[in-house]
Amino acid sequence: MNPDVVSSPELWPLVAYFLAVLVIVAFMMGASHLLGERSRNPSPATLEPFESGIVPTGTSLLRFSVQFYLVAIFFVIFDIEAVFIFAWAIAFRESGWAGYIEILIFIAVLVATLAYLWLIGALDWRTERQKSIARDFA
Repeated sequence: MNPDVVSSPELWPLVAYFLAVLVIVAFMMGASHLLGERSRNPSPATLEPFESGIVPTGTSLLRFSVQFYLVAIFFVIFDIEAVFIFAWAIAFRESGWAGYIEILIFIAVLVATLAYLWLIGALDWRTERQKSIARDFA
């Protein structure tokens, strides 16, 4: 082996995998287009949302409060941190004191973020009316 030649990892398995994924996705989308049911004039019943046998009332297009999406984002953020902490716990002995200090800083940032969200009221779901009633009773 020539020491001047830098050994590079062979990328052909990754390229083959990527191409296989593209072929499978293209096949699935093409098959669903060819085999799927298409109707030129759908009946009104076809366009109604299915409600488990219950006759639908009103529209199916509901507006959700932004707070639902905020809670979902907070969940994702605070769930991802569990992955990082788990990975740190696996490599705890190898990381030594430097790893311990790093995870303490990471957890401190998470706690500071949670405290900040709490202080600005991002975790408070009460309406203004409910807040005023709580102030009146306090």
